[in-house]
Amino acid sequence: MAELFQATASVKRAVMLINDMDPGKFPRLLSRVLQKLHLKDERAFSTEEEQKLQAALELEAKDLELVLDTIAFILEQAAYHLAKPSLLGQQLKEAGLNEDKVTIFVQGWTGYGKGVVEKLQNRTFYPKQLEKVNWQMGLQMAQAASTKMKVPNALFELVVHDKEQTDSILLDFTHEELYKFYQQLEVVQTQLDSLS
Repeated sequence: MAELFQATASVKRAVMLINDMDPGKFPRLLSRVLQKLHLKDERAFSTEEEQKLQAALELEAKDLELVLDTIAFILEQAAYHLAKPSLLGQQLKEAGLNEDKVTIFVQGWTGYGKGVVEKLQNRTFYPKQLEKVNWQMGLQMAQAASTKMKVPNALFELVVHDKEQTDSILLDFTHEELYKFYQQLEVVQTQLDSLS
Protein backbone atom coordinates (compact mmCIF):
# COMPACT_ATOMS: atom_id res chain seq x y z
CA MET A 1 0.00 0.00 0.00
CA ALA A 2 1.38 3.39 -1.02
CA GLU A 3 1.76 5.96 1.70
CA LEU A 4 0.24 9.18 0.40
CA PHE A 5 1.79 11.46 3.01
CA GLN A 6 3.66 11.33 6.27
CA ALA A 7 2.12 12.61 9.46
CA THR A 8 4.75 15.25 10.15
CA ALA A 9 4.40 17.73 13.00
CA SER A 10 2.78 20.31 10.71
CA VAL A 11 0.34 17.73 9.29
CA LYS A 12 -0.58 16.68 12.85
CA ARG A 13 -1.14 20.32 13.79
CA ALA A 14 -3.33 20.83 10.71
CA VAL A 15 -5.30 17.65 11.50
CA MET A 16 -5.95 18.96 15.01
CA LEU A 17 -7.17 22.30 13.60
CA ILE A 18 -9.38 20.56 11.02
CA ASN A 19 -10.86 18.29 13.70
CA ASP A 20 -11.86 21.40 15.68
CA MET A 21 -13.65 22.97 12.69
CA ASP A 22 -17.41 23.16 12.38
CA PRO A 23 -18.46 20.17 10.25
CA GLY A 24 -20.94 22.40 8.44
CA LYS A 25 -18.21 24.79 7.21
CA PHE A 26 -15.53 22.27 6.30
CA PRO A 27 -17.16 20.83 3.11
CA ARG A 28 -17.26 24.26 1.47
CA LEU A 29 -13.62 24.89 2.38
CA LEU A 30 -12.55 21.51 0.97
CA SER A 31 -14.67 21.97 -2.16
CA ARG A 32 -13.01 25.32 -2.92
CA VAL A 33 -9.52 23.88 -2.50
CA LEU A 34 -10.44 20.98 -4.80
CA GLN A 35 -11.77 23.35 -7.46
CA LYS A 36 -8.64 25.55 -7.44
CA LEU A 37 -5.99 22.86 -6.89
CA HIS A 38 -4.88 22.71 -10.53
CA LEU A 39 -4.16 26.45 -10.76
CA LYS A 40 -0.42 27.04 -10.34
CA ASP A 41 -0.17 30.62 -9.24
CA GLU A 42 -3.56 31.12 -7.66
CA ARG A 43 -4.54 30.40 -4.10
CA ALA A 44 -7.90 28.86 -3.29
CA PHE A 45 -9.02 32.05 -1.54
CA SER A 46 -8.18 35.70 -2.06
CA THR A 47 -6.59 37.69 0.77
CA GLU A 48 -9.94 39.26 1.60
CA GLU A 49 -11.66 35.86 1.62
CA GLU A 50 -8.94 34.44 3.87
CA GLN A 51 -9.53 37.25 6.36
CA LYS A 52 -13.24 36.41 6.42
CA LEU A 53 -12.38 32.71 6.82
CA GLN A 54 -10.16 33.50 9.79
CA ALA A 55 -13.08 35.13 11.54
CA ALA A 56 -15.61 32.46 10.50
CA LEU A 57 -13.36 29.55 11.51
CA GLU A 58 -11.82 31.37 14.48
CA LEU A 59 -8.27 30.70 13.29
CA GLU A 60 -5.14 32.82 13.25
CA ALA A 61 -3.66 33.67 9.84
CA LYS A 62 -0.79 31.19 10.17
CA ASP A 63 -3.15 28.40 11.26
CA LEU A 64 -5.51 29.03 8.35
CA GLU A 65 -2.56 29.00 5.95
CA LEU A 66 -1.36 25.72 7.46
CA VAL A 67 -4.82 24.16 7.09
CA LEU A 68 -5.21 25.29 3.46
CA ASP A 69 -1.69 24.21 2.51
CA THR A 70 -2.11 20.83 4.21
CA ILE A 71 -5.45 20.16 2.52
CA ALA A 72 -3.90 21.06 -0.85
CA PHE A 73 -0.85 18.88 -0.11
CA ILE A 74 -2.97 15.86 0.84
CA LEU A 75 -5.10 16.24 -2.29
CA GLU A 76 -2.05 16.69 -4.53
CA GLN A 77 -0.56 13.52 -3.07
CA ALA A 78 -3.82 11.67 -3.65
CA ALA A 79 -3.82 12.89 -7.26
CA TYR A 80 -0.16 11.97 -7.76
CA HIS A 81 -0.75 8.43 -6.47
CA LEU A 82 -4.17 8.17 -8.18
CA ALA A 83 -5.49 7.16 -4.78
CA LYS A 84 -8.81 5.45 -4.43
CA PRO A 85 -11.18 7.16 -1.98
CA SER A 86 -10.94 4.22 0.42
CA LEU A 87 -7.13 4.52 0.58
CA LEU A 88 -7.35 8.26 1.15
CA GLY A 89 -9.89 7.72 3.93
CA GLN A 90 -7.78 5.04 5.60
CA GLN A 91 -4.66 7.20 5.61
CA LEU A 92 -6.55 10.23 6.90
CA LYS A 93 -7.86 8.10 9.79
CA GLU A 94 -4.32 6.92 10.52
CA ALA A 95 -3.22 10.56 10.59
CA GLY A 96 -5.81 11.20 13.32
CA LEU A 97 -8.58 12.95 11.38
CA ASN A 98 -12.06 12.59 12.90
CA GLU A 99 -14.53 10.29 11.15
CA ASP A 100 -16.82 13.14 10.05
CA LYS A 101 -13.94 15.01 8.38
CA VAL A 102 -12.65 11.81 6.78
CA THR A 103 -16.12 11.25 5.30
CA ILE A 104 -16.13 14.81 3.91
CA PHE A 105 -12.65 14.31 2.38
CA VAL A 106 -13.66 10.98 0.83
CA GLN A 107 -16.91 12.40 -0.58
CA GLY A 108 -15.03 15.38 -2.02
CA TRP A 109 -12.35 13.17 -3.55
CA THR A 110 -14.99 10.82 -4.95
CA GLY A 111 -16.82 13.74 -6.57
CA TYR A 112 -13.90 15.85 -7.78
CA GLY A 113 -10.89 13.53 -7.78
CA LYS A 114 -11.05 12.41 -11.41
CA GLY A 115 -11.41 16.00 -12.65
CA VAL A 116 -8.56 17.19 -10.42
CA VAL A 117 -6.25 14.46 -11.73
CA GLU A 118 -7.10 15.31 -15.36
CA LYS A 119 -6.52 19.04 -14.81
CA LEU A 120 -3.23 18.42 -13.00
CA GLN A 121 -2.05 16.16 -15.82
CA ASN A 122 -2.70 18.95 -18.33
CA ARG A 123 -0.85 21.51 -16.22
CA THR A 124 2.70 22.24 -17.33
CA PHE A 125 5.53 22.55 -14.84
CA TYR A 126 7.32 25.23 -16.80
CA PRO A 127 5.72 28.53 -17.65
CA LYS A 128 7.36 28.77 -21.09
CA GLN A 129 7.14 26.07 -23.75
CA LEU A 130 9.32 25.71 -26.85
CA GLU A 131 7.23 26.40 -29.94
CA LYS A 132 9.74 26.53 -32.79
CA VAL A 133 13.48 26.42 -33.52
CA ASN A 134 14.97 28.50 -36.34
CA TRP A 135 18.63 28.36 -37.26
CA GLN A 136 21.17 29.63 -39.73
CA MET A 137 24.83 29.09 -40.42
CA GLY A 138 27.31 31.93 -40.71
CA LEU A 139 30.98 32.51 -41.37
CA GLN A 140 32.88 35.23 -39.54
CA MET A 141 35.47 36.53 -41.99
CA ALA A 142 37.16 39.32 -40.04
CA GLN A 143 37.60 40.86 -36.64
CA ALA A 144 39.21 44.09 -35.46
CA ALA A 145 42.48 42.31 -34.69
CA SER A 146 42.47 39.98 -37.69
CA THR A 147 41.31 40.59 -41.24
CA LYS A 148 41.83 37.09 -42.57
CA MET A 149 39.88 34.49 -40.66
CA LYS A 150 37.16 31.95 -41.28
CA VAL A 151 35.21 31.06 -38.14
CA PRO A 152 31.97 29.15 -38.71
CA ASN A 153 29.13 29.84 -36.33
CA ALA A 154 25.53 28.77 -35.89
CA LEU A 155 22.75 31.08 -34.80
CA PHE A 156 19.68 29.52 -33.20
CA GLU A 157 16.41 31.27 -32.45
CA LEU A 158 14.27 29.47 -29.87
CA VAL A 159 10.68 30.69 -30.02
CA VAL A 160 9.02 30.14 -26.63
CA HIS A 161 5.56 31.03 -25.46
CA ASP A 162 3.51 31.12 -22.31
CA LYS A 163 -0.15 31.94 -21.85
CA GLU A 164 0.31 35.62 -22.58
CA GLN A 165 3.21 36.18 -24.96
CA THR A 166 5.77 34.74 -27.34
CA ASP A 167 9.49 35.46 -26.91
CA SER A 168 12.61 34.69 -28.91
CA ILE A 169 15.87 33.53 -27.39
CA LEU A 170 18.95 33.89 -29.60
CA LEU A 171 21.93 31.56 -29.19
CA ASP A 172 25.21 31.98 -31.08
CA PHE A 173 27.61 28.99 -31.13
CA THR A 174 31.06 28.46 -32.53
CA HIS A 175 31.81 25.00 -33.89
CA GLU A 176 33.38 23.89 -30.58
CA GLU A 177 30.56 25.35 -28.47
CA LEU A 178 27.94 23.69 -30.65
CA TYR A 179 29.71 20.34 -30.37
CA LYS A 180 29.88 20.60 -26.54
CA PHE A 181 26.18 21.54 -26.46
CA TYR A 182 25.39 18.53 -28.67
CA GLN A 183 27.28 16.23 -26.27
CA GLN A 184 25.29 17.62 -23.32
CA LEU A 185 22.03 17.00 -25.19
CA GLU A 186 23.15 13.42 -25.83
CA VAL A 187 23.66 12.92 -22.06
CA VAL A 188 20.19 14.35 -21.38
CA GLN A 189 18.68 12.07 -24.03
CA THR A 190 20.38 9.03 -22.52
CA GLN A 191 19.05 9.90 -19.07
CA LEU A 192 15.52 10.41 -20.43
CA ASP A 193 15.72 7.10 -22.27
CA SER A 194 16.73 5.34 -19.06
CA LEU A 195 13.62 6.67 -17.29
CA SER A 196 11.21 5.15 -19.80
